[in-house]
Amino acid sequence: MKKEDIQTYNYCDNINAYQRRQTVIVNIGGVPMGGDNPIRIQSMTTVDTMDTEGSIEEIIRMVESGCEYVRITAPSKKEAENLQEIKDGLRARGYNVPLVADIHFTPNAAEVAAKIVEKVRINPGNYADKKKFDFIEYDDATYQAELDRIREKFIPLVEICKEHGTAMRIGTNHGSLSDRILSRYGDTPLGMVESALEFLRICDELDYHEIVLSMKASNTQVMVQAYRLLVQKMEEEGLKPYPLHLGVTEAGDGEDGRVKSAVGIGTLLEDGLGDTVRVSLTEAPEAEAPVAEALIKRYDNRSTESKSINTPITSSPKNPFKYERRVTKEVATFGDHNVPRVIANFSQIEEITMKNLKVIGHHYLPATDKWAMSDHGADYIYTGKKALPFMAPNGLKNIVDASSWNSTEDTYPLFELDQYLNSEEVHQELNFVRVSFEAIDEATLTSLKQAENVVLIIHTENAHAMPELRALLFKLYSEEIKIPVVIERSYENLTDDQLQLYSSTDIGGLLIDGLGDGVMLSTTHTLEATEFCNRLSFGILQAARTRMTKTEYISCPSCGRTLFDLQETTAMIRQRTDHLKGVKIGIMGCIVNGPGEMADADYGYVGSGKGKITLYRGQEVVKRSVPEADAVDELIKLIDEDGNWFAPQQEVVQ
Repeated sequence: MKKEDIQTYNYCDNINAYQRRQTVIVNIGGVPMGGDNPIRIQSMTTVDTMDTEGSIEEIIRMVESGCEYVRITAPSKKEAENLQEIKDGLRARGYNVPLVADIHFTPNAAEVAAKIVEKVRINPGNYADKKKFDFIEYDDATYQAELDRIREKFIPLVEICKEHGTAMRIGTNHGSLSDRILSRYGDTPLGMVESALEFLRICDELDYHEIVLSMKASNTQVMVQAYRLLVQKMEEEGLKPYPLHLGVTEAGDGEDGRVKSAVGIGTLLEDGLGDTVRVSLTEAPEAEAPVAEALIKRYDNRSTESKSINTPITSSPKNPFKYERRVTKEVATFGDHNVPRVIANFSQIEEITMKNLKVIGHHYLPATDKWAMSDHGADYIYTGKKALPFMAPNGLKNIVDASSWNSTEDTYPLFELDQYLNSEEVHQELNFVRVSFEAIDEATLTSLKQAENVVLIIHTENAHAMPELRALLFKLYSEEIKIPVVIERSYENLTDDQLQLYSSTDIGGLLIDGLGDGVMLSTTHTLEATEFCNRLSFGILQAARTRMTKTEYISCPSCGRTLFDLQETTAMIRQRTDHLKGVKIGIMGCIVNGPGEMADADYGYVGSGKGKITLYRGQEVVKRSVPEADAVDELIKLIDEDGNWFAPQQEVVQ
């Protein structure tokens, strides 16, 4: 890596210390965003926009749950006009929350809405384009002609926003890039950024700056890369540092939705990026704000609580705008081509029985004296001072403290760094060495560089945990030390929700950059907590897209465009298909969130009319106008036709 290349990767103010990116302040209905203002919370209504009273009631619930801005869809002029009725009804009840109109495909609706609400959101992928999924070769002249056409359609909205003091979000979605952008830049973070910059440059020329930007994707890697690249590109072009709206599209519901949101949003918050957050869950909209608030509150005192990270590496030594797994040697089942491994921490469980291992996915069946393993079967179990009192099942390896390790047993030792450096006996195949950032000096790096049978377990006590662990990994990366690394995080006194969000940020923020070959997550040392941590570890790996062990659901949050009950339908599809390991299913309420938004799904279930569903294979329509009552069965038939269906196994109860 050339030093001049390293200096180009400056997507945040300081990768080693928490520091909010300083942006311009955008006033949105008296609730300013950016600058030194708090990170704002927002969500989107699910009620039909023409249902005035229903919209008002839902917005009130959202505000009382913590929303500071509320977005409402306006798919046509009639919905845009009805925003005035909703606004008047809210004001009459004493609610002055700023309203945001969500626009797709309809510039005339945007122009109406901009005279009523405090902010409009446009999608540059479809504001002036009708997506036909065509690949067109553009030369410079024809491409410029397209930009001139966009400019002509977009200028009226900008002028209205300037006149009425209305803010605007230019919100790129990974799955709805225009044919023009895809033809020139491909389905890439750069394409997402350029899609927004086309519109942003027009605003800049017209001296309009009440702008917020977003780069949303359901793929967390793409989402993080696009936001980073946007920040760098704006700086390179000399554009103002506009506030960022953070969100993962189609995150899903329940634990999966929260984990996926935290992996994407939390990774950016760690580096001081983000001025407003929307957590997109396939749940009631009032469930979203508390999750966003929990993510944000972690940074209230971060700059004063954290320890400084003393390192000469001040910017990323690897490209932060594309996924690239850190190159490591293979040690046993770690590193190189192996998927990241999960280590379950049983070190504080006093008596470990065969039955106990069920909580980490290993089921003992006494009737047959055999073991079964689920998709979430841990790869290793750390038992501290004592080895397992029985033979470990196939697929599970035992780690013990080095001070208790007996080379005659089928176990692997875990050393503290000093122990390892001074040890006279080590395992010939695999040794775990626990290290911290502060303990890794030049002499240690030299010693480790020669090691052939070591896996590092990295940990930290720093409140600014993810960046310190990253700094340690960057040391190894810069010195080309190819030892595999397990990320260890241990938390105390957290709620389940906090544990989900914090661990997903700290661990997922490293995995999303290809840093890490394993996970060791623990909290209160009970079997219930161990089961939760094991499941969560696999969920983080999946959300970071580094190890797929279960069906992935790319389901949008409901909104006023939705043509069926998203929560009920998602639960029904999940019930029928959640055993299909690695299959990705998109569940979209309408065509706006259709084939584009579920960009990399294997199959799609998309509302196309009242009671009608369109089914997709990838982005190809397979069946149209399927009655909703039959649509789940037809989806399963489609999966079966492709050879991807199998019946779920029935668990043997002993």
